[in-house]
Amino acid sequence: MPSEKHQPRILVVDGYTLNPGDNSWAPLETLGQLSVHDRTLPEEVVGLAHDADILITNKCYVSAEAIAELPKLKFIAVTATGYNAVDVAAARQRGIPVSNVPEYSTRTVAQFTWALLLELCHHVGAHAESVQHGEWTRHYDFCYWLAPQNELTGKRLGLVGFGRIARAVAEIGRAFGMQVLASGRPGSTPPPSASVGWLPTDELFAYSDVVSLHCPLTPETNQMVNCRTLDLMQPSALLINTSRGGLVHEGDLANALQAGRIAGAAVDVVSAEPIAADNPLLTAPNCLITPHMAWTTLAARQRLMQATADNVTAFLVGKPVNVVN
Repeated sequence: MPSEKHQPRILVVDGYTLNPGDNSWAPLETLGQLSVHDRTLPEEVVGLAHDADILITNKCYVSAEAIAELPKLKFIAVTATGYNAVDVAAARQRGIPVSNVPEYSTRTVAQFTWALLLELCHHVGAHAESVQHGEWTRHYDFCYWLAPQNELTGKRLGLVGFGRIARAVAEIGRAFGMQVLASGRPGSTPPPSASVGWLPTDELFAYSDVVSLHCPLTPETNQMVNCRTLDLMQPSALLINTSRGGLVHEGDLANALQAGRIAGAAVDVVSAEPIAADNPLLTAPNCLITPHMAWTTLAARQRLMQATADNVTAFLVGKPVNVVN
């Protein structure tokens, strides 16, 4: 722990989603003078962080202009794996390391991916609600179902991207008896240990019964799910996105669902968050939308808190880790 005289000033600009009250700040409190703001607008960063040595953000954007106006700033920690909330080039020019947390939610997001897929297959929520509304009480038969029930055994699970989360999803898919397919960036090859069918992305969309997205948002992958790739999919296929909303052209997906070109979709992320009232997916049929919550189990957020503290500690001892710039 730094001495009282030289304690660094640590500012968290958007701490609420990491700790809404159930996830102690203690790992960071021991490292310096900690100040936590639940939410901060990008234009408020300079005013709040003018004395900060260390800035911690999740989604609040730290711009090049803000970095230029914070002469005391020495380190930026991102409480996430993605780090597009920081102008990392501007930070690099100032000699300010930016660290992320590469792995904290792998199992949590994989589990949630399957929660979405199983809900599309069985509509458990709708059936439970119908029972609460008395439909089973009034029914003539001992059972009923409101939508077709889909078995996954023997079907093809296509993973776009094959990082840690995708590999965890694949492991669960095999337990369900699914054939796992995967694709990476153009020209990439599967890891030596990958027991999957490796396909070009277009072929994966065409052959898969379920397509699940697990790749970063880059200029190359921006809106990779669009009318062209959706037209490749089977009419019975399902699409899952727990990665980044920008991977999907939402108008094209809504149109495909309206036209029955695919059977259903489930997304935990959208292109602009919180979701806009006019997002076309809100009125699309057979579309399940959840509020970017796949990562939010307490266990995952506790790992994220500790990993962020570890990143700060590493910087303070002069050996920064997980540096992305």
